[in-house]
Amino acid sequence: MFEDRFALIVGITASIGTFLYGFDTGIATTTIAHPSWRAYMGNPTNGITGAVVSTYIAGEAIGAVFQILIADRLGRKRFMQLCCILVTIGCIVQAAAQSIPMFLVGRILAGIAVGAISGTVPIYLSEISSPKTRGFIGGLGGVGLSSGTMTANWVGYACGYAPYGAIQWRLPLAMQLPWGIILFIGLSTYMPDSPRQLVQKGRVDEAKHVFARIRSDLESEEVQREFGIMHAQIEYEMQRKILTFGEMFKLYRRRVAVCIAVQILTCVTGVNVIQYYQTTLYKSLGIEAQTILALAAVWGTCAFVSNVIAINYLPDRWGRRKMLLAGLSCVIVTEIYCAVMQREFQYTNNRVGKAFAVVGIFVFVICYYALINSVTWLYGAEVVPMSIRSRMVGLSAVAHYVVNVGITQAGPTAFANIHENYYYVFAACCACYLVIVYMFFPESESRQGQVLVYANGKTLEEIAASFGDKVIEAGEPIVAGESYSAVEKGHM
Repeated sequence: MFEDRFALIVGITASIGTFLYGFDTGIATTTIAHPSWRAYMGNPTNGITGAVVSTYIAGEAIGAVFQILIADRLGRKRFMQLCCILVTIGCIVQAAAQSIPMFLVGRILAGIAVGAISGTVPIYLSEISSPKTRGFIGGLGGVGLSSGTMTANWVGYACGYAPYGAIQWRLPLAMQLPWGIILFIGLSTYMPDSPRQLVQKGRVDEAKHVFARIRSDLESEEVQREFGIMHAQIEYEMQRKILTFGEMFKLYRRRVAVCIAVQILTCVTGVNVIQYYQTTLYKSLGIEAQTILALAAVWGTCAFVSNVIAINYLPDRWGRRKMLLAGLSCVIVTEIYCAVMQREFQYTNNRVGKAFAVVGIFVFVICYYALINSVTWLYGAEVVPMSIRSRMVGLSAVAHYVVNVGITQAGPTAFANIHENYYYVFAACCACYLVIVYMFFPESESRQGQVLVYANGKTLEEIAASFGDKVIEAGEPIVAGESYSAVEKGHM
């Protein structure tokens, strides 16, 4: 499938950043399910259990702010290296925690690092991949997340067989440590800088070398032409000198709205709530402790397998918009199904009915990770121009984490008080998003009688045309002041 294995290797290594996100997120699911952890921490209340999750997400929001403030100054590679150091420290604190406050500090530190790096990885992947494989390479960010979740769940399940005590939950937390170190080494050795950011910083010759290396699928003349277009477009966008978020919203209204909306979408599906608290849901169905951990591990495996299969076939062939619409439709149906089945069988002895209730949770995860998770990590990074990409993706990540804090903090209390009706909240939100995606998320436009499929085989610079922005050809003169005219037409 790949003519250039180098881009694939770099993409897989970079996805360790989102693997850390998935692992550190997933390990909380099994950690709070271990009786030994609850006993060691003094049998925390539902509110404190929710804080284990929500403080981590709050840390992620802080990390996204750091991305906005310093990612462009440091560059993609150095910023990710800084995140690797911080996540390693946070994981050490978690694994060595002697109390709930110490554990929460470790969660916050790891959350800051993961929030920063998980927003940077999709940008990096989109900028080092070719147009025809960007759906696959960019989708590796989502695969990293799902593989991290799967690994965390299986580790938590295996450690459930360890002798009762702190080793049951300390060992899984400690197993996060190598991954940040591995990514740091990769970034320090063979992983290249983003050629687009090198152009932005004026290091054009270095950018040419890196671009030729990651686009070895092209002939020399094609490399020169595509690099020339990229160079010209970035210079054109840099002339706008966008310094404030107010200017970003004014010039790129639609693109900014889409970038933020697609990140909030991942929250309102309820996937994080179901992932974090699925052990609580299984327990409400009368399932025993070790079986609960096994089900959580299988849930993570379904997420990973469906994600891997999907990115091989759907993003670059079917299109982003269609996947989101199909995914939202499936999520709505499965969440209504889950609510009905849990209401009917959670307080009965009907084992068959309970099995069908569990099946609903598994169908949900397959739909979400195959059709939504495979797209959202890439979509936001694609739709915004180079000049504001890091800041805008960081802002969308902040919005994601802020919304997520509220939803997940409310999780234990909501399931305790309104039970399965919490599913209907997410189903209603997804129904609203189904309309939003259909009305406002672009996939194709008509130009001179031809339909150009959005992001399918197009460079990041050419995607600008899908929003009515001007695309500069190599060698075309850039007129000072002209840069504002294209975006003031109301197409953004």
